[in-house]
Amino acid sequence: MKEKDRRSKNASVTAAKGRGAEARGGHHEQRLPPVKGAGFKAKSGGPPLKTAPEKGERRRSVQEALPGRVIRHRTGDKPAETVPLILETAATAGYHLIDSGDGEKLEQYGPYRIVRPEAQALWPKALAASVWEKADAVFTGDTDEDGMGRWRFPREVLGETWPMQLLDTDFLGRFTSFRHVGVFPEQLAHWSWVKDQVAAAGRPLKLLNLFGYTGVASLIAAKAGAEVTHVDASKKAIGWARENQTLARADKLPIRWICDDAMKFIQREERRGSRYDILLADPPKFGRGPNGEVWQLFDHLAAMLDICREILSPEARGLVLTAYSIRASFYSIHELMRETMRGRGGRVESGELIIREGGLDGKEPGRALSTSLFSRWVPK
Repeated sequence: MKEKDRRSKNASVTAAKGRGAEARGGHHEQRLPPVKGAGFKAKSGGPPLKTAPEKGERRRSVQEALPGRVIRHRTGDKPAETVPLILETAATAGYHLIDSGDGEKLEQYGPYRIVRPEAQALWPKALAASVWEKADAVFTGDTDEDGMGRWRFPREVLGETWPMQLLDTDFLGRFTSFRHVGVFPEQLAHWSWVKDQVAAAGRPLKLLNLFGYTGVASLIAAKAGAEVTHVDASKKAIGWARENQTLARADKLPIRWICDDAMKFIQREERRGSRYDILLADPPKFGRGPNGEVWQLFDHLAAMLDICREILSPEARGLVLTAYSIRASFYSIHELMRETMRGRGGRVESGELIIREGGLDGKEPGRALSTSLFSRWVPK
């Protein structure tokens, strides 16, 4: 089924077809911030960790990082393709993008208006300065995606957390030292897709969430009826995810919370013969695992996807990859995904996740803010 037929009222989809028609079918404050590493999310919160190789440090090859593991040479036809596919998050209960511009964005998270740096906002702000000045929280400091800084509260001092709800799932928003707030709302498009897949399956689907951060995706999937395995290398992020589980009244739902290096975990799952119906992966561009493991996205992503293919079930519903803050085109990960899935049939859909401005009330559609690249394999 085409994505535009599956979108929820909270996420609209625009598909623009690429080369040839039917011939194409087939993630810690970078989300307080565990550095994304071989199991970290550079978008998460936690103690400050190194996010780049030390001077003179040599990158390890895939063979060094994964001794004895050779990327398979796949044969067979590549999946069909849909490019570019733009997945859009519009205003929804609990969140909307109010305005953006001049390198910043103004967002509504539950009861709070928040200002954060945004390098993609190249245009002037649309709303008056007086609107921006009424923000409840402003992130100041390093404007890099993983840069540390502090929060300024112009109106009154706020606590570290506050209650949020998206897609009928409760969790805690968080003011972290790496500018992120415990959730990535652009992922609503993927989360809505997951809910649709679980609802349509007619059986409990097994879902693996790699680099799972604070667990919002895992909770949404489990509440929809999936059996979820959530993996993150940050103990703090796993702790936050468990807090969210309690807040969501989901303590009895089938979720395994695993604090581990993501690459090591999926290698073990491959050896065990474990299989999953849906796999979500949101790796960092650089990170370190709990035992000094080095993750370099450009060096190790191909191996990660190769293993992910091996642990997809024969009846799998999808493999979703998201990439933040990398200097690459979505076509790079699109072609990698198609090569990885050779001989498996289906379709690879790739493009960008965007958030649409909605004005003060969320009802005045404005400019689209690009947030990340994605590639998604689906069986048909």
